[in-house]
Amino acid sequence: MSQKYTHFKGNHLSRSELVQRMVVEAILQSPVPDEKRDWSKVFELKHSSSVVQTACMLAQKRGLNQEMAVLGAVLHDIAVFKTGSATNHAINGANIVTPILQRMGVFSDEEIGHIALLVREHSNKHLISADSLVELVKDADVFDCSLLEGAYDAYREQKSSEIVAHYFARIQKVRAELGLPHDKQWDL
Repeated sequence: MSQKYTHFKGNHLSRSELVQRMVVEAILQSPVPDEKRDWSKVFELKHSSSVVQTACMLAQKRGLNQEMAVLGAVLHDIAVFKTGSATNHAINGANIVTPILQRMGVFSDEEIGHIALLVREHSNKHLISADSLVELVKDADVFDCSLLEGAYDAYREQKSSEIVAHYFARIQKVRAELGLPHDKQWDL
């Protein structure tokens, strides 16, 4: 018998559903108001959800573990969600995610270590990892942001031209992988 479609209600959720619900609740319940956050709570909710959906698609296309892709995607910005600060959020997030997942009691130490790696490495878009799931989370993150108004200008203003080149290459690669038309905006 297949698992009942839960709508994220009740106590019979899968592990990834439990974590996704926890992330949404963390954003909604954060005591840090938008005025003191680097990103708005609305952006955080939209971005985390969209990165999860993109990660699902990419995991299926690439034949990778979808559950781990979802977990890395939903937790990749956990430090921002918890603190409101994007400063060093990938490294800080890896430190935050480990005790959270340990307390849940449903993940092995190996899984927790891998999820923490996905979170820690997601901002290093200029580096290519041998870990396919690390690359997937990076790709899902940058692709989602590329769909938002103003992303092009934000990347150009906030990152070095060398880093921008890596971001834009990732965006074009994912667009092609998903069968989307080439977008000259992301050419250098």
